Amino acid sequence: MQSQYSIPLGNLISEFQLETLVLPEGGEAIHIESPEISRPGLTLSGFVEVFEPFRIQVIGKAEHMYLSKLSPTQRSIRLENFFKLKPVAVVLTTDLSAFDEMISGAETYGIPLLRTAERTSAFVAAVIAFLNTSLAPRITRHGVLVEVHGEGMLILGDSGIGKSETAIELVKRGHRLIADDAVEIKRVSAKTLVGSAPELIRYYIELRGIGIVDVRRLFGAESVKDTERIDLVINLEPWDSEKMYDRFGLDEEHVNILGIDIPSITIPVHPGRNLAVVLEVAAINNRQKKMGYNTAEEFNRRLMEQEFDE
Repeated sequence: MQSQYSIPLGNLISEFQLETLVLPEGGEAIHIESPEISRPGLTLSGFVEVFEPFRIQVIGKAEHMYLSKLSPTQRSIRLENFFKLKPVAVVLTTDLSAFDEMISGAETYGIPLLRTAERTSAFVAAVIAFLNTSLAPRITRHGVLVEVHGEGMLILGDSGIGKSETAIELVKRGHRLIADDAVEIKRVSAKTLVGSAPELIRYYIELRGIGIVDVRRLFGAESVKDTERIDLVINLEPWDSEKMYDRFGLDEEHVNILGIDIPSITIPVHPGRNLAVVLEVAAINNRQKKMGYNTAEEFNRRLMEQEFDE
């Protein structure tokens, strides 16, 4: 499956410190568009009807041993037919040697041929994880992302409601800032969203009346984090005396972001309310729910039992 996003091959080479055996001119700028990896065993044996050239092709010990048992003429034909299909890149694992026919085929058809010392299974798993993150579907939301007691909390609300002030109070209380104002959200798996800050504003936060401050310099490296999973969405809104707010927590709300439902809480804001403390409790409560204990349901059960006894 191809993604609408891409990364240059040079990023992959740098991330995994790959040795370049053959790299055509401009090869580092080749676009990688799929997080999927292929082991081209069938293709090397001659079955080329189902081949996806946008996948990175990984040659491990099994494929290498198969090629080593062929005669030089057969090996040359199989490898030429393979490189003729124009795979986006080919990687040899476990420091395997490159056959002369392999070098020749890569040079003839302008295919990047790379090598790593990593074992095949470990390398494939690491590359898939890296590409899933790099090529993930993404959106940008106006808000603040903080880590509170290990929970990633995306704070949303109208401009001026107090998102940044709440975040800086949480940082002072030992929690960590991931992003302020703009949060880049990526769907890295079927169940996981990860948020980060755009490079330009990473570690910065805007406080009205003061301006832009560098959180990392003011509070230290332990006060910030580059990325965090989004576990809970907090919607801040002005207190409305006419509105009925959930007082028991039985009504669970969710917000859908990139096709994933994330637990959501609406918190009314008014002067004198300590939002940092409220969000700390919300984080702990959400973590407790994931561990299988729901305080609201337990309280409701006990209440129902008491009414039944009476």
